[in-house]
Amino acid sequence: MARAHWGCCPWLVLLCACAWGHPKPADLGGQDVRNCSTNPPYLPVTVVNTTVSLSALRQQMHTQNLSAYIIPDTDAHMNEYIGQHDERRAWITGFTGSAGTAVVTMKKAAVWTDSRYWTQAERQMDCNWELHKEVGTTPIVTWLLTEIPAGGCVGFDPFLLSIDTWESYNLALQGSNRQLVSITTNLVDLVWGSERPPVPNQPIYALQEAFTGSTWQEKVSGVRSQMQKHQKAPTAVLLSALEETAWLFNLRASDIPYNPFFYSYTLLTDSSIRLFANKSRFSSETLNYLNSSCTGPMCVQIEDYSQVRDSIQAYALGDVRIWIGTSYTMYGIYEVIPKEKLVTDTYSPVMMTKAVKNSKEQALLKASHVRDAVAVIRYLVWLEKNVPKGTVDEFSGAELVDKFRGEEQFSSGPSFETISASGLNAALAHYSPTKELNRKLSSDEMYLLDSGGQYWDGTTDITRTVHWGTPSAFQKEAYTRVLIGNIDLSRLIFPAATSGRMVEAFARRALWDAGLNYGHGTGHGIGNFLCVHEWPVGFQSNNIAMAKGMFTSIEPGYYKDGEFGIRLEDVALVVEAKTKYPGSYLTFEVVSFVPYDRNLIDVSLLSPEHLQYLNRYYQTIREKVGPELQRRQLLEEFKWLQQHTEPLAARAPDTASWASVLVVSTFAILSWSV
Repeated sequence: MARAHWGCCPWLVLLCACAWGHPKPADLGGQDVRNCSTNPPYLPVTVVNTTVSLSALRQQMHTQNLSAYIIPDTDAHMNEYIGQHDERRAWITGFTGSAGTAVVTMKKAAVWTDSRYWTQAERQMDCNWELHKEVGTTPIVTWLLTEIPAGGCVGFDPFLLSIDTWESYNLALQGSNRQLVSITTNLVDLVWGSERPPVPNQPIYALQEAFTGSTWQEKVSGVRSQMQKHQKAPTAVLLSALEETAWLFNLRASDIPYNPFFYSYTLLTDSSIRLFANKSRFSSETLNYLNSSCTGPMCVQIEDYSQVRDSIQAYALGDVRIWIGTSYTMYGIYEVIPKEKLVTDTYSPVMMTKAVKNSKEQALLKASHVRDAVAVIRYLVWLEKNVPKGTVDEFSGAELVDKFRGEEQFSSGPSFETISASGLNAALAHYSPTKELNRKLSSDEMYLLDSGGQYWDGTTDITRTVHWGTPSAFQKEAYTRVLIGNIDLSRLIFPAATSGRMVEAFARRALWDAGLNYGHGTGHGIGNFLCVHEWPVGFQSNNIAMAKGMFTSIEPGYYKDGEFGIRLEDVALVVEAKTKYPGSYLTFEVVSFVPYDRNLIDVSLLSPEHLQYLNRYYQTIREKVGPELQRRQLLEEFKWLQQHTEPLAARAPDTASWASVLVVSTFAILSWSV
């Protein structure tokens, strides 16, 4: 589970510190809440003065005859992470949390965000801004209806609203005598001006063939074949998600934090390929790789990124039908295509095809997990030696595991911000430390590490929870029940085409048996040097059915507020299952290769089947990772691996207990004989 999947912010530490006995916010130099009622108002030193920027924005709104302007927290491609030049809501409000929507009227300004970010927002926003502790379009529209007059216009950038979000706003405003107005020139950008960070300009490069499952020509042919077989006979496929274009052409860059993507769109027809991007970023070798000098059906024509809307609109004038995935297409493209010329599915054919890895892609992803295991094992060994010294904190630990990954072959940085959480901080599913705010690791507390890497051959994500001292009986029970849930789902055999939500409960059953649970999802898809959260695979209701060749995480957990947190996450490949009778059945093959913490396992809770599975898994870890450690002369780590993958045995009854039973039985026999 990656940090941004749940969301995370360092200011959340302040909230938790106040409730759980860390230094209070006041001790750290900040006020707990804004006090805007005094004259002058009392504000934390961390607030950003937005008076000038808001005044300039309202001037732009007046020019456009707007009563209100919506500023979302996303970019034009619905990326999980966004680049600095797309952080419009953060710039105009001062609030840098990753989730929240701002709305500005001619007299007021407000932000809507969830509980993860309330404290952070109070410490970063000045008194120009109201904080609304709600999310969704309904409370925003309710507020708009009270703040703007009848006949008012609500402006928005159509490239920052998804189709679904636009529809929800539009539906809520219907009949109110207020209307949405699409304005393609972003008003915040006009105000931001030269201070706005530039669009990334690093080279866009082609992956070496050794790291791709198919050539881009083979992928294009495959998509065209799907177009020909489609009952609505689309003439083109439009790709809006950055991962779609990156996957289709085997191209990568570094425009987005943690994701190797570049800003782009693709329009693929039967006879042409149009890639919308910044052409200056392609080397002559890459242009040659794309056959950009010709105009045939297997020649990629590079067009300017900013021209995509006009080009799609012009193409839509013909006798065409454009196939889109509505989940990743923004309203800015959708609104220029006549509805009768649209072919819509939730996900594009590229997103669906990408979800199933071929044999080469599977082998590549597995190989990346072996090297990733080496990095994590190096870190765990280092922690065992250094945590007792009292010199390790959550942030320095996170930096070190990232460093170890960076030393692995084909590394291209972390796949998300490392979650390094000790003690009570691990009870926060959204927690990540900062250099300024962190907690010391201790042998007396549990420690949760959720981290991952980007490699040229794969993306990784793994979570392990450890305890170096003496865990309580409840901690061991909770950990073991989480482990049982992981095992129960990992070893499950289920019919092909079963949706993940139908089997997700197996990961929770052992926890439910004891009245325990967790409040996050159980897993997500994962890519080959792409997204750490790769849709549409997973265990949620809006994920597609499981199929052979998909990769998903399996990550049950348990969180005791104010005390500790547990999560055990592995990545698994969906494979065919061997069953007694003929049929089409599937199961999972785990490809994460780091042992669980023996110190936290209560063996008495494990069934013989659990023990058999666990010991077989440990043998696999020895076979996969052991030789790599030996090859690299990591002998201390190899010894650690051997110790932590020793077969587990069912616990024999305690000798003292048997003695007590014998004494009691003897007295009973004697009493009967009297």
